[in-house]
Amino acid sequence: MYVRLNLATKPLVSRRRFLLGTAIIGFVGLLFLAIFGLRFYGLRKADAELRARTQKLQEERASLATRRQELDRFFAQQENATLQERAKFMKSVMEARSFNWTKMFMDLEQTLPSGVHVVRIDPKLDKGSVAVKFTIGAASEEAKLKVLRAFENSKSFSHIELLSEHATTQPQPGADPLTIEFTAIYATA
Repeated sequence: MYVRLNLATKPLVSRRRFLLGTAIIGFVGLLFLAIFGLRFYGLRKADAELRARTQKLQEERASLATRRQELDRFFAQQENATLQERAKFMKSVMEARSFNWTKMFMDLEQTLPSGVHVVRIDPKLDKGSVAVKFTIGAASEEAKLKVLRAFENSKSFSHIELLSEHATTQPQPGADPLTIEFTAIYATA
């Protein structure tokens, strides 16, 4: 027969729970360390890629800036500047020829009410639209209001701005009693 007998002066203390708890805590700590280490490695790698991309873009920007300076110097030379002016002139001529002036005058004819007539037209072509300065003779104040309303309600003309209005005190034969000047924008669309 075997009898367990503790002859020690101190009772036996088991440290198994403490060792098991510290082992579990240590394992969880190592697991968190591995997860955060991998995350830190991924962030460092992404940061390095971002820095490389930023450096590449800065180098491209610097090379484009030097290229632009070279082109500016090239076009600033006298013979190239005259060539560039000639190209701008040709472009403006082509734009003027491609604009449908007949359609603009047909729209103007439909917009003008009776009792008024055009004294002067000063068109200026600007990027697909025409800024037109009109001088219109009117027989009366009512005709003046009709023409301004007709232009405001027109689909072809917009941005109406009255510049001046002249009324003659001494009517002369063949002269308009009322003359108005205004600007309008004619759009092709």
